[in-house]
Amino acid sequence: MTVIHQERKTTPTPTPTGGVKIPWKKIFIPIVVAFVVLFSLAPVLWQLLTSVKVNEDIVAVPTVYFPTRYTLHHYIELFVRRPFWRYILNSAFVSITSTALALLIGAPAAYALARLRPWGAKVILAGVLIVTLFPGILLFLGLLEIIQGLRLANNYLALIIPYTAINLPLTILVLRSFFEQLPKDLEDAAKVDGYNTWQMLTQIVLPMTLPALVTTGILTFIFAWNEFIFALTFITREDMKTIPVAAAQLGGSSAFEIPYGAIAAATVLGTLPLVLLVLFFQRKIVQGLTAGAVKG
Repeated sequence: MTVIHQERKTTPTPTPTGGVKIPWKKIFIPIVVAFVVLFSLAPVLWQLLTSVKVNEDIVAVPTVYFPTRYTLHHYIELFVRRPFWRYILNSAFVSITSTALALLIGAPAAYALARLRPWGAKVILAGVLIVTLFPGILLFLGLLEIIQGLRLANNYLALIIPYTAINLPLTILVLRSFFEQLPKDLEDAAKVDGYNTWQMLTQIVLPMTLPALVTTGILTFIFAWNEFIFALTFITREDMKTIPVAAAQLGGSSAFEIPYGAIAAATVLGTLPLVLLVLFFQRKIVQGLTAGAVKG
């Protein structure tokens, strides 16, 4: 006995839009993303365009948004009228040194709080957290007294020491959370093989947390690179100024002239190293930000 199966054909139910379902989510999400990206990059694009405009277009009324004439005069003027290379080197030296010191001191401290559990660890951790939440500007007057007492004015240490101290609590908190997520079995096996605490930290733990070190280092570097108040007050010598201070003190040919083009060019040059740094380490940054998000 043969059984014949007949396939039933189902017809799609018509939609109120005439039988075509519009994928609103696929249309709406790209528009929102494009708007957010444009909104975020608009100030950067404006500074970049201003830095290559001629002076007539900068002060033109109505505003010239996209110029037809471009010039590199503002960039050349920075290096002709001011020792701008010196400012870049000053910022790089102070930022790199303070970042290296923050990681060098913060990594062992974070490992001790995460694994060694010293006496009073909770109190120490609470103190570190409170210092992290404390506004850095409130330390200004106290640091000024210390700098004057130690006669560190117009010395790179006047910036390196405060930057390291301010970044240290954040470094300890971030690295401690990463160290706690590492499997304890690796360190137990290293102890069996004869590793001491310092060897476990330098040869096992730190290589495994390289993305966290890069992410933390970039955060501390950006703070030191962009800091303005301490650099403005503690350093007064022209050849020791950093980029934020030098850009803020740019002047025109007269007291009534504001060099918008030169300021925009200085802003672009001051931001470019940070952009290149993030682009170069973007893979490590993503790994560091997402590490520990999923336990497995």
